[in-house]
Amino acid sequence: MIRKWFGITVLVLAASSLLSLSSCAHNTHLQSIQIIPGNGTFAAVDTSAFFQYRAYGTYIHPPKTVDITDQVTWQTSNPEVAQFNGAPGVVSPNTNCGVAPIYATMKDGQNDIVSNQVSITVDGPASQGCPTSAVTSTLSVNVIAGINDGTIVSNPGGVICPFACAGTFTTGSSVTLSATPNSGHNFLGWGSCDTEAGPNCTVTMSADRTVTASFD
Repeated sequence: MIRKWFGITVLVLAASSLLSLSSCAHNTHLQSIQIIPGNGTFAAVDTSAFFQYRAYGTYIHPPKTVDITDQVTWQTSNPEVAQFNGAPGVVSPNTNCGVAPIYATMKDGQNDIVSNQVSITVDGPASQGCPTSAVTSTLSVNVIAGINDGTIVSNPGGVICPFACAGTFTTGSSVTLSATPNSGHNFLGWGSCDTEAGPNCTVTMSADRTVTASFD
């Protein structure tokens, strides 16, 4: 009788351990994405040149950091300046000079995880349309509530909040900001825009400007 109960106890403990391991496996979550190296500069519009970026994901349950370069979605908010050429993390100049913010995203459950942002600068002679000098103004986004409840990106690129909530743009140009709430949250509205249309805010960069946004 003692052996019988001992055997049942062992089976129960083993089943409990398997369930615990299974639960841990299903609770693995991506917390953040870090792309390296940092900012890069191309000396001319040359589509044969390239930078190789890598993305590293930090997870919990259990904690670990792994290379997810070929799993993320690589993006740039200024594709006319820099483009991804089909290989994961490989970015090349496109057809224009300027600055292109690049970043990576990956979906974890209902949430979109966004990496840090780095900038690709494509420079060159004036004959390629590269400005030798330009007056710029800074656009800042002040998220007054729910700073981690959504993302705000600009067109042209330069702002991707909450990671980079300010960007520089040519003075006199028009910039459109677009807000996207994370799953389970809502975008509440803008302040200090020139024009608003739902989640979009348009600003004319006559000088340094600051707009406000809020999520819940």
